[in-house]
Amino acid sequence: MKKIEQVLTYLNELYPAPICALNFSNPYELLVAVVLSAQCTDKRVNQVTSALFKVANTPKKMIELGQEKLKDYIHSCGFYNTKSKAIIELSLDIENKFNGIVPDNMKDLTSLKGVGRKTANVVIANAFGGQTIAVDTHVHRVSKRLGLTKENSTPYECEMDLLKVVPKNQRTKFHHQMIWFGREHCKAIHPKCEDCKLKDICKHYKKVTK
Repeated sequence: MKKIEQVLTYLNELYPAPICALNFSNPYELLVAVVLSAQCTDKRVNQVTSALFKVANTPKKMIELGQEKLKDYIHSCGFYNTKSKAIIELSLDIENKFNGIVPDNMKDLTSLKGVGRKTANVVIANAFGGQTIAVDTHVHRVSKRLGLTKENSTPYECEMDLLKVVPKNQRTKFHHQMIWFGREHCKAIHPKCEDCKLKDICKHYKKVTK
């Protein structure tokens, strides 16, 4: 069995129907939630956005809310000065460049201020049904440990490596599975190696058991 087939089989066993952990009802809400999720738990983001989106769930409403009031809503997410500035700026871009409609492709999404490939991929996959692989810290860490990308790879290089081996119709599902697997099993500190069915192909396990 090829390495990727072994990984996919185990992930399907653990997470047969994974979903996005962020709550949203439109593409703009998801985009804002992803910005807020940087160095913050999805649980906390969902708590914050449940109140925020009642008053501002479109670019126009967010701009009208303004950065200072936005800070009050998102304070508990951390880095609220940076995040509030980023949300207002991308909202202005959506209004001015795209008539208030969140674009559905990588080129236009990454033209928005503060939006990189990872954020764009999350939106494309979850808001527009695209098949992409967003490389966050969990996906990158697990991919390196399992040898699906080089140890010194960048997030972009990791994404390209994964796109080569993960079947197109499974990419978004794989992305979610890797995130949950990284959070619950293949943790940055104290990963649950002994219980993992992938330890025979895991570089990290081989290092710690030498």
